[in-house]
Amino acid sequence: MVKNPCQLEGKLVLVTGAGTGIGKGIAIEAARQGADVVLSYSHSAKGALEAVEEIKGLGRRAAAVQADLSKVPDCQRLVDEAVAFLGGLDGLVNNAGVTLTLNFQDVTEEQFNQIYFLNIRGQFFTAQRARPYMLQRGQMLRERDGAWAGGSIINVSSVHGFVGCPGHSVYAGTKGAINAFSRELAVELCPDHIRVNVLAPGSIEVQSYFSDPNYNRELGNSLVPWGRIGQPQDCGYMASFMLSDAAEFLTGHVLYFDGGLTAKMALPIQPDAGERKL
Repeated sequence: MVKNPCQLEGKLVLVTGAGTGIGKGIAIEAARQGADVVLSYSHSAKGALEAVEEIKGLGRRAAAVQADLSKVPDCQRLVDEAVAFLGGLDGLVNNAGVTLTLNFQDVTEEQFNQIYFLNIRGQFFTAQRARPYMLQRGQMLRERDGAWAGGSIINVSSVHGFVGCPGHSVYAGTKGAINAFSRELAVELCPDHIRVNVLAPGSIEVQSYFSDPNYNRELGNSLVPWGRIGQPQDCGYMASFMLSDAAEFLTGHVLYFDGGLTAKMALPIQPDAGERKL
């Protein structure tokens, strides 16, 4: 029987920032597709442990590891512990991050460092630690099976790395940095047969959305051209494909996963727009 290249059977995957939201959705879907998964979390122990139990219920191995990925030693320790549990590493999803909506003039040095240290430095040093383990995994699979489709690193960015939105000068800067760093890393790691891509979601409904008393699902749906707001499992579907052997020829790309959000011009639509000549 020919293995389905879209599935993740036998894959060993680390997902950071997986105690809630997008990361949790990615970790669970990767397990549904056959992967064994280590989830990292900073403060969301309850959510991470719930995801571990759900993954075990799917018949896959899973563990949760606490780490503050704004600290380089924690980045390194996390990857080491994940590999010790999994027995190797095929895929890394760098999802851990923080966002703060801040007026440009009010941003403090502490806030700037908080966002940059986690959002970009955390991804950089976690990927750096993962590379040798992915190479070891590739050597083992070549010796065993005679082939290796390659490792996969997914760095999670955002549409904010491409479009402007008030209050996001610092956050958007980190996402732009992730995009540029990932393209460069993709080129550097091609000889290693490790592909690097960016998943850049748009409006994905996570629990923090509901901390705004004015938010509801109907409002969220109205903001997206496709007609519905995204869900964490949507990101899970896309990330699982990017981790799979079916995506072997995909590297160095930023995939805006946003229901048409970045494709739409943010201009007021006038009733007589169809009659106007531009």
